[in-house]
Amino acid sequence: MLCFRLRWAVVSGMLGLLPICAAAQVSTDSISLSPDRLIGYTFANDAHFRTDYYFTQGMTGTVVHPALARLPTHHLLRLGPAKGTEYFGMRVHYDGFTPLRIQDAFIRVGDRPYAAYLYADFFRILNQPTRCFRLTTGLQLGVIGPAAGAKGFQTKLHEWLGAPTPRGWDYQIQNDLVLGYTGRLEGQLAHVGRAVELIGGATVSLSSLRTYAAADARLRVGLLNPYFANLGVSSRPGRRELRRVQLYTEFCLEGRAMGYDATLQGGLLRRDNPYELPAQAISRTVAMGTGTLGLGYAGVRLETSARWSSPEFEGARSHKWTQFSLLVGF
Repeated sequence: MLCFRLRWAVVSGMLGLLPICAAAQVSTDSISLSPDRLIGYTFANDAHFRTDYYFTQGMTGTVVHPALARLPTHHLLRLGPAKGTEYFGMRVHYDGFTPLRIQDAFIRVGDRPYAAYLYADFFRILNQPTRCFRLTTGLQLGVIGPAAGAKGFQTKLHEWLGAPTPRGWDYQIQNDLVLGYTGRLEGQLAHVGRAVELIGGATVSLSSLRTYAAADARLRVGLLNPYFANLGVSSRPGRRELRRVQLYTEFCLEGRAMGYDATLQGGLLRRDNPYELPAQAISRTVAMGTGTLGLGYAGVRLETSARWSSPEFEGARSHKWTQFSLLVGF
């Protein structure tokens, strides 16, 4: 906690040197709870690139609603300055991972283990439009292992698509607890009017699923609303001073320093996994890139993205997949 406070003091001091965000309209001198009600969904798969390995499919479902501020978790999430607009939400994550060849009915030593997780992320976002600054904190709770249901899901999906049957899920990472805490800072580094924005970010995750530190830069270009005006869309009352139609591209580059990854090394509580990678085989630095095309109209936003990751373990390949997302404000 002391480390977080020191880091926050440094960041606050740096932000004090920045000019007031050109996109801001109104200064917020105290905390207010946003009335926005949002729902979102993403689906990711690597089939578009004709691969079927490593990160192979994933989904998220998101709800943002003022009523979620009354959950007991809000006491653990309220960190940072006492000014801005806060949003409370919950996001459910499901992701599945496989080795290079899913047709093999045996353990592929030196390859990625089969793994899947399902967990809820209870989050709070503190947004400061006037300073072009955002702090996100999240609490993760869920499971990694067969309880996530990946064996049945991928087998049935491949049956529908006429694709090869995955035969190695009996050797997946076993059931274990997903419990963690994440913090993320974002700030505007530069902008050109309302057509170009450069956003910088830093993330720290301390979790039984993944422990890492990351830095990223996001370039946004096109007909778009300011990044810090809202969470991508707003409920009807919050749209009055925003652009109704959005058409834009985004390019994001992220670098991670990895400490622990349960999808490769197994969970923290069990040591009876059929197969897992040793710690020395894990790549301690991982680069990730994302290119996105977005379209928004009023309270609806659609995005399609191509994502890339550098090798995550010794002997691995880089990997690519696509993601589609929908976000709606009511």
